[in-house]
Amino acid sequence: MREAFHGELAQLGEQLDAMCGLAAEAMRRATQALLDTDLALAERVVADDDELDRHRGACEDHAQKLLALQAPVAGDLRTILAALYCAEIIERMGDLAAHIAATVRFNHPEPAIPPSLRDLFATLGQRAGDMAIHLRGLISGFSPDGFAEMDRLDDAVDALHAEVMATVTGTDWSDGVRTATNVALLARFYERFADQAVSAARRLDFATTGTLPN
Repeated sequence: MREAFHGELAQLGEQLDAMCGLAAEAMRRATQALLDTDLALAERVVADDDELDRHRGACEDHAQKLLALQAPVAGDLRTILAALYCAEIIERMGDLAAHIAATVRFNHPEPAIPPSLRDLFATLGQRAGDMAIHLRGLISGFSPDGFAEMDRLDDAVDALHAEVMATVTGTDWSDGVRTATNVALLARFYERFADQAVSAARRLDFATTGTLPN
């Protein structure tokens, strides 16, 4: 009985891992669409967000059945509750990637960001994607650095976000109010994507240790 139950827990982890993979790919594609002003790719990111929503529903159904039928306690209970929490968080990460793609679509055929910020947003996309990939490692248990590494990656995203905001609010900004608004919103989407990954990592750490990290 316990062996079957732990097999179900492993399957739940695999579902979360698949969701993280979809969120990471959505961020990669959304960033590429942003950098290339690629309408077709942006449309695909927006359309594919439905798949992540379906995965979230399946993950939640699985977790709720385990809660109802197995009456888990202690560590197993924390694991299932963490899975429920993380499924919602990862789905939000996908939504944020879709928001980036939707901004590309709204501004097309004009680019949503000026050429001067292209490298900054390319780095933001890389760092945010790295966080989703690191989250996969936490889910699978193959990330020895755990929450500390996720916190470090988040600091890097925060620094990039601050650099973008300093640029658009500086006296040298010459690309207009509309572009400044786009840039600020886009930078916020990346920053929120990173924050969601940290939130999920914190809950996973709690499921393992029983103590929330600072």
